[in-house]
Amino acid sequence: MREHVVVTVAYDHAELLDIACVTTALAMANQLGARTPYRQLIATPGGRSIELHSGLALTGQQSLERLTGPLDTLIVSGGLGHEQAAADARLVGHVRRLAQQSRRVASVCTGAHVLAAAGLLDGRRATTHWGFAAQLAARYPQVTVDPAPIYIRDGDVCTAAGVTSALDMTLAFIEEDHGAEVARTVSRHLVTYLQRPGNQAQMSIFTAAPPAGDQLVRRIADHVASNLAGDLSIAGLAAYAGVSERHLNRLFTEHTGLTPGRYVRRVRTEAAANLLTSTALPLTAVARRCGFGSAETLRLAFAHRYGVSPAHFRATQTTTR
Repeated sequence: MREHVVVTVAYDHAELLDIACVTTALAMANQLGARTPYRQLIATPGGRSIELHSGLALTGQQSLERLTGPLDTLIVSGGLGHEQAAADARLVGHVRRLAQQSRRVASVCTGAHVLAAAGLLDGRRATTHWGFAAQLAARYPQVTVDPAPIYIRDGDVCTAAGVTSALDMTLAFIEEDHGAEVARTVSRHLVTYLQRPGNQAQMSIFTAAPPAGDQLVRRIADHVASNLAGDLSIAGLAAYAGVSERHLNRLFTEHTGLTPGRYVRRVRTEAAANLLTSTALPLTAVARRCGFGSAETLRLAFAHRYGVSPAHFRATQTTTR
């Protein structure tokens, strides 16, 4: 029987979730109707057991040095051991060799550093965990690093952002290999999002830390989050804060990287995204609650923020109930 041979490269202090999101999704696809089954291997240096970042041990199934292609997919996991892995010329050389024998190459989280060290991201657009994006861009200037999307496909190379974004990338692979229905069935059994689009932003106003560095900015941010349907114009915010519009604009730009107007639009859009995936409210009601003047204004904000319509966002990202 023909198989999709998928190799996940792991090393000391790799992140278990980076590995498990891939392997569990592919194993589930085998159970739920994959036309061509996946045969999975964990490849480690020397084929030895590795110590994961969590302190657990993972048994290697295959020696990275002895592994040969052809392979369907080569995936390099991430984790806090990525710096040592990227600095290991032998490991990097074997990743480069195996990539040439693979139909598809990918990385999860900081595994992008290993791909970059192997020259596999040169001239490509790539992503990684938002906390390590600046490091990747500084060390590998030939790579166009975009820290926003949860995964990026550039030709036959795919890079996923932090940790659980590996699941989104793997669902995309399953859909590519076996069709949308198999991918949707896998996501339902995993009780996860019905495949977030790759261009969805990693960071959310609701999951990020509050704006730091200025007490006034934090106070206004709290006011914005709790008064979405109110007057959040720059004039209204300046009046609330008791400062000039010019001073408010300078503070927000310095401490959030966004003007007050853009910050408000982002918070309102992400609040709308939350309502769309957690309630059955019609679009007009969502727009009203989140301070948009109309459903059309909300649609425009969604297209700018997520690259999809609110209806598409709701259809693809609502969790199974």
